[in-house]
Amino acid sequence: MPRTVIVGAGAVGLACAYALRKRGEDVIVVDRDAPGQACSKGNAGWITPSLSAPIPAPGLVGQSLRWMLSAESPLFIDPLAVPRMAPWLWQFWRHCTESDYMRGLAAVAALNHNTMRLWDEWQREGVGCELHREGLLFIFLDPAKLRATHAEFALLRQFGYTTPEILDGAGARRMEPSLSERVVGGFLVAGEYHVRPETFSAGLLSRLEALGVEVQSGVAVTGWDRDGGQVLGIRTSRGSITADRFVVAAGSWTGLLTQMLGVKLPMQAGKGYSLTISQPSITLGRPLYLGDAKIGVSPFDGALRFAGTMELSGINLRLDPRRMIGLRRGIDRYFRQAFPRDAGEEWVGMRPLTPDGLPIIGRLRDVGNVYVASGHAMLGITLAPSTAEVIADLVTLGTASLDIAPFAAGRFL
Repeated sequence: MPRTVIVGAGAVGLACAYALRKRGEDVIVVDRDAPGQACSKGNAGWITPSLSAPIPAPGLVGQSLRWMLSAESPLFIDPLAVPRMAPWLWQFWRHCTESDYMRGLAAVAALNHNTMRLWDEWQREGVGCELHREGLLFIFLDPAKLRATHAEFALLRQFGYTTPEILDGAGARRMEPSLSERVVGGFLVAGEYHVRPETFSAGLLSRLEALGVEVQSGVAVTGWDRDGGQVLGIRTSRGSITADRFVVAAGSWTGLLTQMLGVKLPMQAGKGYSLTISQPSITLGRPLYLGDAKIGVSPFDGALRFAGTMELSGINLRLDPRRMIGLRRGIDRYFRQAFPRDAGEEWVGMRPLTPDGLPIIGRLRDVGNVYVASGHAMLGITLAPSTAEVIADLVTLGTASLDIAPFAAGRFL
């Protein structure tokens, strides 16, 4: 039986392991931490194919330069990190064009084509998790921002999505009575899901263990054993592991691992923050997108999670208290009742981000048996099953059923 080693036990890595095991592969998963404890742990858990747009977008260059002046802004670029990140930032800003944006939107929309079907299918197969199917409600304080965001959904009609109807403030409050009078309106994107991401990782881990997949925690990769264009094994803090194929799904660390192979991938950390309040004083019937503040709100069983911000400060897990202040201030404007300033568990995680905002999915050009599945930015939970199926096709069949050229690692080489 062919053996595949997956480096990374986040949502994407565990999903790849599951898809490959179903194809009959002998799979080993290794991670420097415990499974699901990095970026897959504290995010909003949205499964939202309608949010397929890449992060680099027209107009973002000027906006991001203005946001740099405030550490509480939705996008913060640490001035101290700019010198060492300058080449990556230059590439990122170069992709903030209409043409690149539309190409990226089309590519991710195609990858998302089977997302909801796969999530339902995996649930039926026994991947247990706390999954909700109530849609996603966008709400706004500024009528102009409501209209502008709603107009973006017209672009999705060509990919089979229905443009949602606009609600006024009263209509939004009928759906969610805890919203404040400041909310002027919004719209409901029906059919979207959300999951408590910790339970998804736990559910995948349980299913993998039942299928006989070995998952090793606390294993750091220190090098590769290579023979020309093939990798024979990985060297780790616990010894060497040999295999036939290798999948790197290590999030923001992916570029550091491939660099050991002589392959430089421009992967940076788009740090996100979240605040999880247990037994909150308000209840919500569905997740919310606070459109002006760019904050997501996910109701879970017995908890509310507020997640948002994008911080570019390099690969690190420093929690900047100014970012949490901005998150808390953004939340308070949308609800009738303010949350206590010391409420909740604060978290920071590193979303893997490429300069064009698209994930890297596929085989490395110069290393024939190494594949990459990373760079999903804020769509890691959404795209985990779809990415896993593509990787399983590539590893076992040598080809994928959809065009993955937009996600090829070679676009950066």
